[in-house]
Amino acid sequence: MTPSIWQLLIVLVIVLLLFGRGKIPQLMGDMAKGIKSFKKGMSDDEKKDDKNIENNNDNEK
Repeated sequence: MTPSIWQLLIVLVIVLLLFGRGKIPQLMGDMAKGIKSFKKGMSDDEKKDDKNIENNNDNEK
């Protein structure tokens, strides 16, 4: 059961009425910042893990 074009348009109108035209780009910008921050945190954790593995390998030698 896929939504028709009219159902999608009604949902779009409701979203625009609730958030307004100016608020939606701001929300998308905040979401993009959150995603970038999450990705940066994930890459930082991977770098720390790689360093810990290298340090453990050096200590075993």
